Amino acid sequence: MSRPHPDPSPARLILGSSSVYRKQLLSRLGLQFETMIPDIDETPLAGEAPETTALRLAREKAAAIAARSGPALVIGSDQVATLDGRQIGKPGNHTNALQQLQMMRGREVVFHTALCLWDGRRPDAATAAQLCNVQTLVRFRDLEDAELDAYLRIEQPYDCAGSAKNEGLGIAILESIRSDDPTALTGLPLIALTGMLRQAGVRFFGSGNADPQ
Repeated sequence: MSRPHPDPSPARLILGSSSVYRKQLLSRLGLQFETMIPDIDETPLAGEAPETTALRLAREKAAAIAARSGPALVIGSDQVATLDGRQIGKPGNHTNALQQLQMMRGREVVFHTALCLWDGRRPDAATAAQLCNVQTLVRFRDLEDAELDAYLRIEQPYDCAGSAKNEGLGIAILESIRSDDPTALTGLPLIALTGMLRQAGVRFFGSGNADPQ
């Protein structure tokens, strides 16, 4: 594999997401980036496996932004939580969140965090996308309703699939987290992403320039 050659102009980097959590994670890398909101239908297809849903939506988010952004690197990501193979969405309110936590207590939930890096500098869409899925296995503590209710009223994680913010107080209701990428559960797997960005020519310790291989 040939190594990319430095270019005097850094590649434009776009995060295709409205998530404040993903924005905070990407900021850790010290790269300049923009955010755009992908306008796509995120409804799972009939009979679609959870992993397939996450991968498809991550790719569609990146592709939708790339279609209107020109020669840029676009990050798309999507997360699907499952219990016994059943998808668990964002609760949206307190009642739904409490029902989720009651259902998951003492049990293991699988989080599929899909990631796509779309290189808009490549003319061929078939080779523009790097795609992967990172699995995280999360076991929830077997807690009483009163404690689960109290947690929700403090942190109000109603925009989080699984109704818990592992980067915040939600860590106290979790028994274990198993993953190859510790940032995947929060919504953006940085280990996988930095590998993809390197493949696209991004340098983290130097100029940070990128050029298509």
